[in-house]
Amino acid sequence: MRSCALLALAAGARLAAAHSTVYAIFVNDVDQGLGNSAAGYIRSPPNNNPLTDVTSASMTCNVNNVATAKTIEVKSGDKVTFEWHHNSRDASDDIIDPSHKGPVMTYIAPTKSNGAGNVWIKLAEEGLSGGKWAVDNLIANKGKHSITVPDLAAGEYLLRPEIIALHEGDRANGAQFYMECVQIKVTSAGAKTLPAGVAIPGTYTATDPGILFNLYSGSVTSYPIPGPKVWDGAS
Repeated sequence: MRSCALLALAAGARLAAAHSTVYAIFVNDVDQGLGNSAAGYIRSPPNNNPLTDVTSASMTCNVNNVATAKTIEVKSGDKVTFEWHHNSRDASDDIIDPSHKGPVMTYIAPTKSNGAGNVWIKLAEEGLSGGKWAVDNLIANKGKHSITVPDLAAGEYLLRPEIIALHEGDRANGAQFYMECVQIKVTSAGAKTLPAGVAIPGTYTATDPGILFNLYSGSVTSYPIPGPKVWDGAS
């Protein structure tokens, strides 16, 4: 019990130095440039602080859900890679504190919805596998994780990458949520339209087993990723 308490204390002590946001994306491994500004293509918050209230309207696209100047063109089948950082895109940046273990997910919605209503579809998720958390893999991959653009109808969409950090998830409203919305335009004429989705906020509750979750309760071997299932049209 003492070692668990010390781990939790250490995680809390590092809290101020641990936050993260999406700085940029790559399309088929081509850097699209810095995107986290009003002149860019990411609806970025003014700082890298997390959200902890799953009922907050800011859960949609963080606290700055305002259209930005650019929209990145993609085609069905393209690989989109998100690049997270703590402070900067420098190679020495620490991405996010390794105590902030948890899942990494990506959602999509039509841009015209502005993320409101039952419009969010989960494209990808990664939780705990073989003792490795998605955040462990994210750090090892220098802040990068990727999705493949589905065979979607042409149009504008919001991609919503998300990290849930569980280092304080053993208490109500302790889990930390990091997300932004990335503006893309699918230029290929795909066959699929997005089905009805879930609302964000709405799909999560503070007591979901994957949100009210104790990292320090002995040997953790499984984890229930919160939210809807990955869309079967995502592959």
